[in-house]
Amino acid sequence: MKRVLLVITALLSLTVLLAACKKSGDTISTPTADSTPATVEATPAPTELPPYEANVLTGEPKGADYPEGQRITAVMVNNIVAARPQRGLSKADILFEIKVEGGITRFMPVFTDYKTVGEVGPVRSGRDQFFRLILPWQALYIHEGQSVVMQQYAIDYDYGKLNNNDGANGYRDYGRVNWAGKSYNAGSLALEHTMYTNSDNIANYISSQNVDMNRTYNSTFFNFVDYRLGTTRDLSNSQDSAYSDKYGPVVSDGQYIEIEHSQSYKTRFIYDESTNEYKMQQNYSDGQWRDTVDEAADNKVLTFPNVIVLYTDIHTYPGHEAKDLQYVEYAWGGIGYYCYGGKCEKIYWQKGTPLEALRLYYLNEDGTCSDTPLEVNIGKSYVAVTDVDFAGNFVHSTLDGVNLSTATTQTYEKSYVEDDAKAGETLGSSTDDLTAAATGSGEAETNEAPAQEKTPADEGAPAENTEAPADETPADETPAE
Repeated sequence: MKRVLLVITALLSLTVLLAACKKSGDTISTPTADSTPATVEATPAPTELPPYEANVLTGEPKGADYPEGQRITAVMVNNIVAARPQRGLSKADILFEIKVEGGITRFMPVFTDYKTVGEVGPVRSGRDQFFRLILPWQALYIHEGQSVVMQQYAIDYDYGKLNNNDGANGYRDYGRVNWAGKSYNAGSLALEHTMYTNSDNIANYISSQNVDMNRTYNSTFFNFVDYRLGTTRDLSNSQDSAYSDKYGPVVSDGQYIEIEHSQSYKTRFIYDESTNEYKMQQNYSDGQWRDTVDEAADNKVLTFPNVIVLYTDIHTYPGHEAKDLQYVEYAWGGIGYYCYGGKCEKIYWQKGTPLEALRLYYLNEDGTCSDTPLEVNIGKSYVAVTDVDFAGNFVHSTLDGVNLSTATTQTYEKSYVEDDAKAGETLGSSTDDLTAAATGSGEAETNEAPAQEKTPADEGAPAENTEAPADETPADETPAE
């Protein structure tokens, strides 16, 4: 079983590592011959670092226009081939990609400030595998429609109006033309690929619904390298760079990265040494690789300095086979990869309960998970949560010998019915019960897992108790291109 591959048997309790201060020795002059008292030279005071004030999503220093005390915002964006190119993705500080039903993937761009989002979309329905990643951060979560499981999570965690179900007053762009020249107005593009929203609409939703956007975070999303030190972590000289496991070195080549999400969906990254960033590309239904671009930013190609790939068990929720709703196992943690600067470093990741934040760790010399949090270099990040079934197909190598014009998969979508919960619809059970059924037991099999931490948000409490959204969107049929 896949789940056996994910059992972590050597996770140690989390510890807080304190950096030791290096004390400079005092310099004392030698006494003179006439026994004049020695003159003690004053030691220069150590340079004190200013307070650590980093962007919660990128680890970069906060600018003058940083939205202090404001919640982060996440939007669900369609990534079925017919929905491409998308809008607004280049503005994201973190971009998540995870498999949903039918073997397709979906995006969740996360923004520090909703006022800078611009236009974003096509907006699509919410899914719990994305929501559970931002739940500890109590983000504003924007989508159009939601699965019945997602709706149950919003009920169980009292998410209220922070769970927006209409694209934050979203609007239709019936005339938008996709990469293949298809449009809704021409009768060749399905309606679900036409919903967009923008900063103004989000602001109007927040104002008209009196949504509480106040939130103070006491940590960053990842354990970023301290920007105040002016350093960058070189993976080639990482603390685990001398380690190897049965599969090879822990740190190895990563100029070319290829991630398989399902039998038909793939994403790849090509490292550009001149910019120290990875260019993002995706496979298309005509068998070609194309740049992933932001249509709202003059087709700007998406690039990221950080690429993170996390492997876990992904399978259909029991009882939801007809709509192929996907369950993603976060409780157990597992193996992943952190890629930066043309190198990829094997890591461990852990999340635990829905209210626990995602955490990344270095490996020990014996290949087990260490208790040392991984340092992520500052900047934007792409994060894939990927099915462990395809871990053996992960490619990270040099660019030498890679034929970038050749595709290995022709992207396609299975036939399925999009799940869209009606207002007030529930599972008839809690999400805990559903998770227990999905894992095959009532407990996550993480022996000696790290102790649960407080959430990174202030007080670590669920969102305010406000009434759940009552919008109802008709169920969408099989996605069409």
